Amino acid sequence: MSFFISDAMANAAPAAEQAPAWAGLLPMVILFVIFYFLLIRPQQKKTKEHRQMVDTLSKGDEAVTAGGILGKIRKVDDNFVDFEVAEGIILVIQKHQIGQLMPKGTLKSSK
Repeated sequence: MSFFISDAMANAAPAAEQAPAWAGLLPMVILFVIFYFLLIRPQQKKTKEHRQMVDTLSKGDEAVTAGGILGKIRKVDDNFVDFEVAEGIILVIQKHQIGQLMPKGTLKSSK
């Protein structure tokens, strides 16, 4: 059966050059950079903005909680806020549960 093997096959081609070791890590680095700019950085920015908003809360601000309750801030402590949702109904909630500040007069226009 050796007559089916040509003589050209006996002279194998020289081995191809191998890529540098860092070339295998390049796709992982590119993927991390993409994740950083599309996922990690925007989330950090949003968290920083929320923290600044919570630090600036003051009496009389109108806000919406993370659960969607609209009300007016009556008292601000270190960790808690007295939140008036209706005449005489005051909820005590954690400061970081304030989701968004609303423009003045929003509470009156929603009734």
